[in-house]
Amino acid sequence: MQFPFSLPFPPTSHPCLMLVFFSCSSSLIFLAEYLSLTPESLKVFTNSACQCLQLQWNVHGLPYHQELKMVFQMEISRIRPSNVIWVGNYSTTVKRDQVLHWSWESELPLECATHFVRIQSMVDDAKFPKLSIWSNWSSWEEVHGKNAPDSIPVFPKNKLVEEGSSITICYISGINHNNITCYLHNELIHGEQLDPKASAFKLNNVSFFKRSGTNFFCKVNQTGIQNGTTFFVSKVLEEPKNFSCETQDFKTLKCTWYPGEDTGLDWNIQHSQSYTLFESFSGKKQSCKHKDSCDWKITEDSQEMYNFTLTTANNLRKRSVNIIFNLSHRVHPMAPHSVHFENRGATTVLMSWKVHVLGNYLTLQCQVELEGNGKVIQQHRVDMKVNGEHLFGELVPDTQYVARVRCANAKHFWKWSEWTVENFTTPEAAPSEAPDVWRIVKSEKGSHIVSLFWKPLSKFHANGKILFYNVIVENLDKPSTSELYPIPASTRDANLTLDLCSYQIHITANNSVGTSPASVIVISGDSGKKEKINSREDGFFMSWKPLSGDVVGYVVDWCEHRQDLFCNLQWKKLGPNTTSTLISSDTFRPGVRYNFRIHGISTKNIAYLLENKTGYFQELAPLDSPQVNITNLTSRSFAMTWKDYATESQPGFIQGYHVYLKARNRQCHPGFEKEVLSDDLIRCKFDIDDPRKKTFIMENLQPESSYEFFVTSYTGVGEGPNGTFTKVTTSDEPYHKLIRIILPMILFVWIIIVACYWKSEWVKEKCYPDIPDPYKSSILSLIKSKENPHLTIMNVKDCIPDAIEVINKPEETKTQLLETRKPVIESALIEPVYLYLIQEEKKSSHPGPCICFENLTYNQSASDSGSCGHTPVPPEDSPCQLGLLTSPDNLLKTLEKNYMNSLGEIPAEETSLNYVSQLASPMTGDKDSLPTNPPVPAHCSEYKMQMKSSHSSTTL
Repeated sequence: MQFPFSLPFPPTSHPCLMLVFFSCSSSLIFLAEYLSLTPESLKVFTNSACQCLQLQWNVHGLPYHQELKMVFQMEISRIRPSNVIWVGNYSTTVKRDQVLHWSWESELPLECATHFVRIQSMVDDAKFPKLSIWSNWSSWEEVHGKNAPDSIPVFPKNKLVEEGSSITICYISGINHNNITCYLHNELIHGEQLDPKASAFKLNNVSFFKRSGTNFFCKVNQTGIQNGTTFFVSKVLEEPKNFSCETQDFKTLKCTWYPGEDTGLDWNIQHSQSYTLFESFSGKKQSCKHKDSCDWKITEDSQEMYNFTLTTANNLRKRSVNIIFNLSHRVHPMAPHSVHFENRGATTVLMSWKVHVLGNYLTLQCQVELEGNGKVIQQHRVDMKVNGEHLFGELVPDTQYVARVRCANAKHFWKWSEWTVENFTTPEAAPSEAPDVWRIVKSEKGSHIVSLFWKPLSKFHANGKILFYNVIVENLDKPSTSELYPIPASTRDANLTLDLCSYQIHITANNSVGTSPASVIVISGDSGKKEKINSREDGFFMSWKPLSGDVVGYVVDWCEHRQDLFCNLQWKKLGPNTTSTLISSDTFRPGVRYNFRIHGISTKNIAYLLENKTGYFQELAPLDSPQVNITNLTSRSFAMTWKDYATESQPGFIQGYHVYLKARNRQCHPGFEKEVLSDDLIRCKFDIDDPRKKTFIMENLQPESSYEFFVTSYTGVGEGPNGTFTKVTTSDEPYHKLIRIILPMILFVWIIIVACYWKSEWVKEKCYPDIPDPYKSSILSLIKSKENPHLTIMNVKDCIPDAIEVINKPEETKTQLLETRKPVIESALIEPVYLYLIQEEKKSSHPGPCICFENLTYNQSASDSGSCGHTPVPPEDSPCQLGLLTSPDNLLKTLEKNYMNSLGEIPAEETSLNYVSQLASPMTGDKDSLPTNPPVPAHCSEYKMQMKSSHSSTTL
């Protein structure tokens, strides 16, 4: 055996030394053997709850009552001994036959792999510094994992980790790993295969998901078998913040802090963090019932200093904070109580309060505040022990105030107590200021119409609720005469009708306590001419000449242009040395005209009107254009007027008018300015720069022509709105009118003449046609003969009639005629009668020449039949047959006689009279004798006679 040290001399040089040497050497040998002993009886246990390997061993051979400091080195392998995954040391003091324990926590669940553990030791004691050598390794201790079943168990179960840490999950299975898929939060996740039966999944920096845990499961793809586990992620335990302790009564200390996030989890995996309060001076410890506060009982041992440690813990870790303080420096008084208001007046009030007793009547400093209209208007400090009071002054009558008080340790300030708040209201007082009054005076029918206006008193001056106003009217010409007019508080004006005497008017405001000072007004007339005034960005600036004599001030009033009794009259009162002012108001609006009046107030309260001014805060373009009327329309000119156009109601001062005229042939009238529009249209403009001129005459126009015009007004800003053009047509010249009247009359007369001429021809033809010229008749050609070739006029004697025959209508037509029969006289008037001159010839059946006269007066039916010629009538069938007449006169008589007889014997509608005449040229020169055998004429001539009534005689 070799020793780690050497002797200073040889051991055989002396016998005694040899004995000592052997004695010492045997002791050293024993100690060396002891120090090199390997740890024995090594046992390894598993703890699935914490996934820990728990080691147990001892060291034999140590001397009794001997303690040595030793270091043990552990080596842990996984799956196989050569796969070392962790090496670490453990130091402790070892006694003889002492059983040692040590624990190691595995990242990988122990069920999923086999682990191997071995240990060696070394003396680490200062008494033997050179004996620090490692012993031999102990034999490997093997810890087996779970066997691989047909299912897929997943480990660890219900593992608790802290947010931000890592966790390893594994499963073991005898199934092919390629057929197993695993999921975290239902999302596919891939792991590492440790060996043929186990796979692991390492999750780094895990986050808190929910109190009920995070699910991980695996399943077999073919069979659907699945298994899983739930692990829990805890919030990180925070250190308590704002830890402090204080007392309100020197009996209890109240410690408070901010706990931070709650780390509790469901299923009793981890409860919410606990809090423990420990005081080091007294050594007392107390568990806190609340998570953000803890009450500590103060003992009566007069302890002044306290040192508190607040510890919070959960299953994973602990955190703590510490404070040290003097008890008298941590006094937080309770809120004052019993607040009262005494000796309450209109402008003062006494406030009193009490505080709770602290220790030996600790001196407190109290802060008192007074709030009015939502603002702190007074703030005071008061030192006290038990009772305190303060007098508030400069208060406003009839005003509600809020008073509050709080207190703190006057010597060692720590915290103010809570506020104690109380409200109070001061009583009313008589109004302290006269109403601000102004007036408008108008003269009407021998009297003054006085309109009074006043502004309501401010709350500061009203000193209470105004109940009514008194208006006292005093006649200065009759000082003993006065009238009182009470006005309700809600009214801000009054109208008075006074005569032309001088009056002095007093206006006062009244509340439940008293009356305000009076405002005095003396009536005076108004006059003056209005002057234009320009505005500025901040209002209207105006100046005036001072009133001669003593004045007490000036008043500038203004109103919208209408200036009636109902306008919102405003006024501003100025001092006696003021001759200019700037009138600003939030009510000024663009496009509104305001009238200003400047008054001087004499020492006798008489108002004198100095100036009238009018202006716009901001001018605008006109709102509308004038409505134009056309007058004096002639052929060469017309006049345009717009006298009803109200210029004062426009949103700006009217500076003039523009007259626009549409150009004719792109030319403008003299005096007009040509303007070219964007659409290449041309219009003509005439500028009227006098706003009072509201008439314009258009001259030099063309007769009977159309002109289109438009009139608009303009201000300093621009023109009014564009309107539609009005069309005007000039009249024609007078002689043109006369021509247009005469020509139609002439044409009408000519048409009447032509119509009358045409109508006369028609009437003549119908009523009295021309008599035929006998010399032009074709009948003459029948009676001309060789012996008398120059015969031109037919004589009755030359026409030899043979017979007159009355022809009855057939029987088949009688019935039809009877149905439509008319009176005899009517039929005679309508139906024509034919007269035939028939040659009476017994020996010859050939008819000779004849003439057929058609007279429609006698029989129309015969005419319609169109028969004209010879009608052979046997002698026995001709009752009306005539013999030969020796003279025409006899023939006429016979015809007339037979005609009348026939009318009497035969109805007219059934009988037609044919008058047939047989003519033959005379064979001898004797005209009176008729030839016995006349020659047969070549043809019959037909002669249409004039129609006559049936009762007239027949003329041949």
